[in-house]
Amino acid sequence: MRIHLTSVFVDDQDKALRFYTEVLGFVKKAEVPLGADRWLTVVSPEDPDGTELLLEPDGHPAAKPYKTALFEDGIPAASFAVDDVPAESDRLRGLGVRFAQEPRRTGPVTTAILDDTCGNLIQIVHSDE
Repeated sequence: MRIHLTSVFVDDQDKALRFYTEVLGFVKKAEVPLGADRWLTVVSPEDPDGTELLLEPDGHPAAKPYKTALFEDGIPAASFAVDDVPAESDRLRGLGVRFAQEPRRTGPVTTAILDDTCGNLIQIVHSDE
C-alpha cells in the first residue's frame, strides 16, 4: 500500500494553482471540471507519477473552521520535503512568500512554515537521517 493522493483545502483554486506551481514549483497533473469547481491536482516535477496533491475547494461547511483553527494554532496542513530548508526559504522569500516560522533545526530535522496564501500553513522539512 502507498499514498496515492492527499489534499489541502483552498479558498480559491486558481490562486492555489498559481502558488503551488509558479511559487512552490509543482506541476499540474489533473484538471477535471466538476460544476463550479475542478478536480485539480499537482505533483512534484521530480516524481510526476508520485503522490498527487488535490487543491480541494473549501466549500464544505466543516472545511473553513478546520482550516482557520489549524492556521491560528500554527499547525501546518501539509509538509513537503526539500534538500535545504534555509536555501529554499530564501528562494521563496525572494518570491514574496511569508513565513510563519523561520528555519529551525531540531535534532536531525530542519523545518520552516510558510503561508500558502490560500488559508493554509505549509511546512518544508529536511531530515539528515
